[in-house]
Amino acid sequence: MPCPRRLPALLLGGLMLAPALGPASALAASPTPSQLQALEAALNSGDDGALNALLSKGPGLNPEELKQRRQALRTQFPNARWVVTTGPKLRGGEPSVMVRVSGTRQQGGSTFRLDTEQRLSLQTDGQRFNGQTIWREQSLLRSGEYSPSVSVRIPDAVLTGQRYDVDVIFDDPLDGAMVAGGLRAISPEQVSAMESPRMELAGLLGGGLFKVVQAPQTPGSQTWAVLLVHPKGVVSATKRVRVVSDRQSIEP
Repeated sequence: MPCPRRLPALLLGGLMLAPALGPASALAASPTPSQLQALEAALNSGDDGALNALLSKGPGLNPEELKQRRQALRTQFPNARWVVTTGPKLRGGEPSVMVRVSGTRQQGGSTFRLDTEQRLSLQTDGQRFNGQTIWREQSLLRSGEYSPSVSVRIPDAVLTGQRYDVDVIFDDPLDGAMVAGGLRAISPEQVSAMESPRMELAGLLGGGLFKVVQAPQTPGSQTWAVLLVHPKGVVSATKRVRVVSDRQSIEP
């Protein structure tokens, strides 16, 4: 019988910016390396004034929500660290931005290790960031000193109505270990509110969780939460999947 278990809320606070899909204004400029350095410093400073000086509300970018989520993450992971770098160029030649957040905390005798990654476009008006588009988003949370390593094999983007694989695989052989897992879709409201949804767990016969799911019939996104329980520790993952209506849009 499936066993209900609550997905750790810690995982849902690991994103840098509020979720966004729609492209920001084409008239806005791409950020310079010095602007990205300033953003990284402001995120790591814990100073809302430093962020206020860099952010302006615009398409997909809400400074107040960003500050609330950053504060929630710092409460959960006091040593959280943001790294903001230039990413691979987009199909049209524009630069993307990579944002990585990592942190650890002790809770109930366990060590939790968080790693999140976003690939996005950031736009500026020359002085402040005023828009964003998220192209890729994934978080991993591990508990236990020797929690197993996993590979998340979930596409970044799919076509509307497409059936696709959601696989999270243990990298090392199980060697007879009994493992359980579960999968659940998370709504944008749950992600924004950092809710901790209940997860139905069932025993896994293979070396991970393997599911075939279907994308909605309208463009947008799906966010999946995966929970794997192993004798050496618990691994949680979230992955945002863009849902697009034409094949050319799969690759940003």
